[in-house]
Amino acid sequence: MRLLKTVRSGEARVGIIGMGYVGLPLARVFCAKGFHVVGFDIDAGRVSMLNRGKSYIKHISPHVVANLVRSGKFSATCDFKRLKQVDAIIICVPTPLTETKDPDLSFIVNTSESIAAELRTGQLVVLESTTYPGTTLEVVRPILERKGLKAGKDFYLAFSPEREDPGNPDFSTDKIPKVVGADDETSLSLACALYGAVVTKVVPVSSTAVAEATKLLENIYRCVNIALVNELKVVFERMGVDIWEVIGAASTKPFGYQPFFPGPGLGGHCIPIDPFYLSWKARQFDITARFIELAGEINTTMPYYVVHKMLEALNARGATLKGTRVLLLGVAYKRDVDDMRESPALKLIQLLREHGARVDYSDPHIPELPPTRHYRFEMKSVPVTKAALRRYDCALIATDHTAFDYQFIVSNSKLVFDSRNAARNVTRDKDRIVKV
Repeated sequence: MRLLKTVRSGEARVGIIGMGYVGLPLARVFCAKGFHVVGFDIDAGRVSMLNRGKSYIKHISPHVVANLVRSGKFSATCDFKRLKQVDAIIICVPTPLTETKDPDLSFIVNTSESIAAELRTGQLVVLESTTYPGTTLEVVRPILERKGLKAGKDFYLAFSPEREDPGNPDFSTDKIPKVVGADDETSLSLACALYGAVVTKVVPVSSTAVAEATKLLENIYRCVNIALVNELKVVFERMGVDIWEVIGAASTKPFGYQPFFPGPGLGGHCIPIDPFYLSWKARQFDITARFIELAGEINTTMPYYVVHKMLEALNARGATLKGTRVLLLGVAYKRDVDDMRESPALKLIQLLREHGARVDYSDPHIPELPPTRHYRFEMKSVPVTKAALRRYDCALIATDHTAFDYQFIVSNSKLVFDSRNAARNVTRDKDRIVKV
């Protein structure tokens, strides 16, 4: 088979649709293994930056992107007619939720329609976007077959869930095992060969649905366990027990326990969203996914809990949130990344403003807040200086970036609300810290 030969020889041209936190690292890996890659994106600004050797993702430096462009193995484009030029097409587009927490497959549908318009015989199409079991077979395949080409015969179709962990230096794209599923043997063997050429291990499974369900299980596992410790945080706080000390002690058990940590809510594109894809699909089979629904409910309430604890602490000091100046520390969804997708910090800003607080933020990785699907904050990061800290009535640690000097922050703030246990090693002025 021609495609298999070109993949094994490294001569296959790979098209990656979506040059974000999944697609760009994937392009880097394919180029590093000698493949020619065309990066497709509907954002002309992104495309222009990439072709000029610039990066908009913190953990992928401009030097890396510049080298990709200089190598002659990578180019970016908004022209989807160029899909005809590639042998394999990998879809890495967002899968958000609607306002009612139903799956929003518009990006997958629109992308599939763009591919269908240019699809030719012999191409491999792989969906990487996280979604519910059945999406590849029930949504993507019918669109691709509209012009008469048949999956498994004229073109090939597979699903391989992305497993990116932005900012994690121990697990780059090429070092993470790749689950691959397809609904016919030829598609499976082609997709396995493609990924096997660039990653350390490929894990084939029997269908696209199994591969889709695998990614959901991974994220639901984290979602449910984070919800558990978030609920225990509330319970233990009422009992006067420090959840962080409890987790530290439990973590000394060398078997049967894995630590998860509470926080001000869930963030990122996966864990707050993906579980609802399965709970929505389960309802089509007259099943209520109760663990998933409950975990989502608990995690969604955590920003409200943090603000409630702030209200209580301020009331105890004869103050209120109304008119209070708050410096929110960290708006990224997790430590040391520039990714703010679904960050609970954004909900915290909204809630604090609704209570009349005057809110600014500081984040060394996010100099200004871009508009999102739900929020339109026109704010820029404030430097963490002694003079700046003393202008605020309190600081709220929402993201525990290692760049923050927590002793300096505590010593120069009137009051510090800590939702991440980030100030645990502070030795002076500890009476200014309130865990929330």
